[in-house]
Amino acid sequence: MSGRFDDIADRLDAIADELADTALTELSSAIRRGDQKRPAAERSLTQARRAIEKATHLLRGIDSVNTGGASDNSDQFD
Repeated sequence: MSGRFDDIADRLDAIADELADTALTELSSAIRRGDQKRPAAERSLTQARRAIEKATHLLRGIDSVNTGGASDNSDQFD
């Protein structure tokens, strides 16, 4: 089943890249307009990208948890 998680993580990586590109475009546009502050859209896009990167990291870690890798055992069934 880890292949399934890797597939999802790969798709999320592509989305994170697209969000990063879009955020840079927003920032470049703001610079060209002479704005003095980061645009709200760029901040939101960056926040979304970071959240997706965290999700990707968690998905890629599922395999190591399922195969006896590092785990705090806090989610074990009693």
